[in-house]
This record gives sequence, structure tokens and C-alpha cells, in this order.
Amino acid sequence: MAEIVVEAGGVSLAGEESGEGTPVVLLHGLTATRRYVVMGSRALQRDGHRVVAYDARGHGASSPAPSPEAYAYEDLAGDLLAVLDDRGIDRALLAGASMGAHTLVRFALDHGDRVAGLVVITPAFDPDDTQDEERRLARWDALADGLREGGVEGFVAAYGTPKSPERWHETIFKVLRQRLSAHEHPAALADALSAVPRSRPFEDWSELAELAIPAIVVASRDEADPEHPYAVGERYAEAIPGAELRSEEPGSSPMAWQGSQLSAVIAELGARVG
Repeated sequence: MAEIVVEAGGVSLAGEESGEGTPVVLLHGLTATRRYVVMGSRALQRDGHRVVAYDARGHGASSPAPSPEAYAYEDLAGDLLAVLDDRGIDRALLAGASMGAHTLVRFALDHGDRVAGLVVITPAFDPDDTQDEERRLARWDALADGLREGGVEGFVAAYGTPKSPERWHETIFKVLRQRLSAHEHPAALADALSAVPRSRPFEDWSELAELAIPAIVVASRDEADPEHPYAVGERYAEAIPGAELRSEEPGSSPMAWQGSQLSAVIAELGARVG
């Protein structure tokens, strides 16, 4: 595994590259780092893929954005383009979770010729969901304030009791603390917590009809992961031409939380697109 640093519009993006074969770029979610896509699994490399993963701006070991507002999806998609150019990758299979899923959709709309395939993992953005917008953004701002004022435990306190069944709570809090402890610039992450939810990766579902790109959407069941509604994942699969929908069986641990299972889905699409 080779450590990499990519310069992108005044931001230094920390990442890693390993393996040989079909290029795969992994994009993580808000508050996560590059480890939290396939959860450290090396299955893709063993299956003949060149895997590039990097920390989004303000996350992990990457540097903060030039301004607190510069975490919009246009900025994040621009960073992805810089990574592809820096690594000499003409076309890649893109796999992203949550914020990463929205980023790769924005990128594919702008640079479809650079995309071999899309694995859209637990998307949450719904352009039609404008109800309770003020309350939704207030919650993200509270999480940002909690992180700024109280660090990891301040964020956890602001997060409150998860909406999922109690049997998932221990896992959720453990992962939250692990993820939040992995960031070198907590203040930048707090800025991202306020800015990213205010950005829209696209304006209308009809835009996704432009994505003539092989795609798989991975959606989690609401019982375990209500913050990424299953119905939203279904909507992405319907809106992207020819996209397939994948999920775990009801009552099981989400596929998106299982690195080896998720890697198998990514590899399946990789084999299909060559």
C-alpha cells in the first residue's frame, strides 16, 4: 500500500493506493475517513483491482477547506477529479457511501466520460424532501457545535439516542467514537457538518436519467439505519437507467457495514465493466 497526497484547489488530500487492475476509487461519508467504505477489506485488491481511497477535505488526515463554506458537492467533486488526474486514471469505477455517494453522482453528471461504473451506497439526499428543512439543518448545526465545544463526547451527546432498535446502539456509538477520533482537524470537520447538508448534489430526480453508466445502489433497511432511508435508495435505483438495487435481508446487519460483502458487490460491477 502506497500513501499518497493529492493537491486540489488549495487542499491537500491524504490517501492510499494499492493493487493492480481495474481502477476503483472509494469515497466515504460525512464524519468518516477513507477506511469507512469497505472497512479495511482487501478483497478488491485480491480480486484484481487498483484501489484508491482518500480522506475528503477536512476529514481524516486531509487539510481543511480554504473557507468554512467550501465543502459543497461541487468542491468535493472537484477533489475527485484532481485525484483521478493526479493518479493518471482516465476512467474509474466509483464507490461511495452517503456523502461519498452524493459526490460521485455529482461527479458523474459533470464528468461521465471519466466514470466506468457507479456503486451508490446508502444515499440519503432526496431533492423532493424539503419538509422540516429548518429542523434538519438545526440538527446538523447542533452536531457541529457539539464537536467544536466538547470534542468527540460533545458530538456523541448532541447525537442523542439513535432511532434504530436498542440492539444496534452499542455498535453505532462504538463506530461514532472510532470515526470521530480519526480526524486531525476537528474544527474543519465541524465546518463540514454545517456546510455539506446545505449543499445539493443535484436539483431534480430527472437529472439522473442522464447517467448512462452501469450502476448498483446499495440501500440499508430502515430498522438498522433509518438515517439513510431504504426508500431513498430505491428512488436512486429507479432514477438511474438500468441501475440495480441491493440490500441485506430484513433484520440482518446492513450490507453497507460489511466490508467483504460490499467489496463483492463492487467487484461484480467491476467485472461487468471490465
